[in-house]
Amino acid sequence: MPPQELLARPQWRRTGDTRFPVAATVDGRSWVLRLNSFPDHPLWTLFVDGAARFDTDSTPPTWGKPLNRAHPALAAATAEEILAPVRDFVAYGSEAGTPCDDPFCCG
Repeated sequence: MPPQELLARPQWRRTGDTRFPVAATVDGRSWVLRLNSFPDHPLWTLFVDGAARFDTDSTPPTWGKPLNRAHPALAAATAEEILAPVRDFVAYGSEAGTPCDDPFCCG
């Protein structure tokens, strides 16, 4: 059975952060997408309430286009609050305690 998040319809908001470019509130939970160094790593990692849920190379159709510049921006203070739980997870794998240290993809 696929993760339930694949069926959701998040309303993405731009965060102003290049590594965590979009966030959404889905069913009262905070979603953040990390943009990874593709193709060395999966394109995206989804974090829900600060915890990594899964990696994916593409987004499901119900997610639309996360990087669409037409998405409204979050207020700076709101973006900081939403991104605070994931700030230490910039490098791929850091959320699992094994951050990538390859200078070509994550350096």
